[in-house]
Amino acid sequence: MSIDGFLVVDKAPGMTSHDVVAIARRALGTRKVGHAGTLDPMATGVLVLGFGIGTRLLQYITDGDKSYSATVVLGQSTVTDDAEGEVLTTASTEQLAAITDEMIRVELSAMQGVIQQRPSSVSAVKVDGQRAHARVRAGEDVQLPAREVTISQLDVLNIRRTETRIEIDIEVTCSAGTFIRAIARDCGQALGVGGHLSALRRTRVASFTLNPSVTIEQLKSAQFKALTIGEVAALTFPIRDISEEEVLELSFGRSLALSKSMEITAAMAHGQLIALLSNNESYAKPIAVFAAAS
Repeated sequence: MSIDGFLVVDKAPGMTSHDVVAIARRALGTRKVGHAGTLDPMATGVLVLGFGIGTRLLQYITDGDKSYSATVVLGQSTVTDDAEGEVLTTASTEQLAAITDEMIRVELSAMQGVIQQRPSSVSAVKVDGQRAHARVRAGEDVQLPAREVTISQLDVLNIRRTETRIEIDIEVTCSAGTFIRAIARDCGQALGVGGHLSALRRTRVASFTLNPSVTIEQLKSAQFKALTIGEVAALTFPIRDISEEEVLELSFGRSLALSKSMEITAAMAHGQLIALLSNNESYAKPIAVFAAAS
């Protein structure tokens, strides 16, 4: 088995992203495994793992946009902004009955675009070097500052009602750093009834979807075929095919002539990722070199 590459795992509920990394380390026989974007324990879906040299590409995948399917519950707010947290407030039957479908759609629609969003207090965001969720569990009242995120799609698929709650199925496409739990929390606050997230499934990270993906059972039994770093580079960056002479130049850390694309470009030779290039004013500079001339 190659010691360098990628896996797209369909994370099961009830486990952390670090749990998945630990399983992958055992299956792959290496400690050098990382992931592109944490998923909450309750969440399922796309978790991109990089291993070996592949870990050096994870930052570029993490920065890509992401898509989710989720269920928002109106009628209760919780300390974690999801169904696993202690209930803070509960709306009355009369309050819920006053909320129309149109009111829900208006509030959710207002969250599309470039917005200021306050991350969930129980999150991996660091406060003075410590994770916010650790401070909350230690009894602190943590209020994180809002930050700019982009929600490019927020579609309401279905609205269901009972006497005690309103459930809203949504699909979201957003920038890295967006909290889907915060969408539920903010919608509930705006409507005055409280809100939290009851289900979350990530369906895409950058160019990676659930088709194909590896189940946790397949990961544990090492029944999978990993993606090569060359295949992942082709999915993630514009490609620049380079000559053997240019491979040699990059192996010494030298720059090449300007790339056609102004984005970060993958310099490839015979399907192998040689380096990532970034244009400056006069040349394409290697910002990461992965392979030397043979």
